Amino acid sequence: MIAEQLSRYFGGLAANQNVSLTLERGKIHALLGPNGAGKSTFINMLSGDLPPSAGRVLFQGRDISALSAYQRSRIGIGRSFQRTNVFLEFTVLENCRLAAQSRRQKPWRILTPAQADREAIARAEQVIAQAELAGSETQVAGTLSHGERRQLEIAMVLATDPQVLLLDEPLAGMGGEESARMVELLGRLRADHAILLVEHDMDAVFALADVITVLVNGELLESGSPESIRQSPAVREAYLGEDEEADHV
Repeated sequence: MIAEQLSRYFGGLAANQNVSLTLERGKIHALLGPNGAGKSTFINMLSGDLPPSAGRVLFQGRDISALSAYQRSRIGIGRSFQRTNVFLEFTVLENCRLAAQSRRQKPWRILTPAQADREAIARAEQVIAQAELAGSETQVAGTLSHGERRQLEIAMVLATDPQVLLLDEPLAGMGGEESARMVELLGRLRADHAILLVEHDMDAVFALADVITVLVNGELLESGSPESIRQSPAVREAYLGEDEEADHV
């Protein structure tokens, strides 16, 4: 997936301006920046939730800039959100089965009970295990811990068979143990997906990322390896800060 010179304007305000990056299968590309840097706007343009004012998005050599979020999801672009987006009254299995069925629509079977869709159920069980929630299939999502709900959201995204994962702060609000589980899960997902990770947990970012891009005021400040970003004076001044936090990361 390639973003070419993406810009987004709200009236006279440039939320993003001429931002380019490439997502590759087998790599985690982290997108960093202080609050208001334009990270959410950028991921919204990649997912189709927000059209770009200028620039384009390419997927498998095709310009998909005009496709909606639903259309992009259908071709293999999965996205999670800052706030957990699951059906709290449904079980873990039901949440994942619904996601799987969105890719296996059979309108001619409208009168067939969803519970009879063995293909969707098999896929749901597969991604539940992949997200380390095996054994929780019959648990109501609303009774899960915060970290488990985030794992469930990842499982639901995986059930749609994505090639690209756009993950918006998947570790937000997690404690140390939950964060460690999520870092391990994302590390395993790297092999089969191209991943964009928007995250404020610097320990997780530097543990996972193969490439880091830093945004400041909607513009690309610097992009490179974790070590080059860690050592960059411009990044330290604009984002990490010349203080103990910068030394820590």
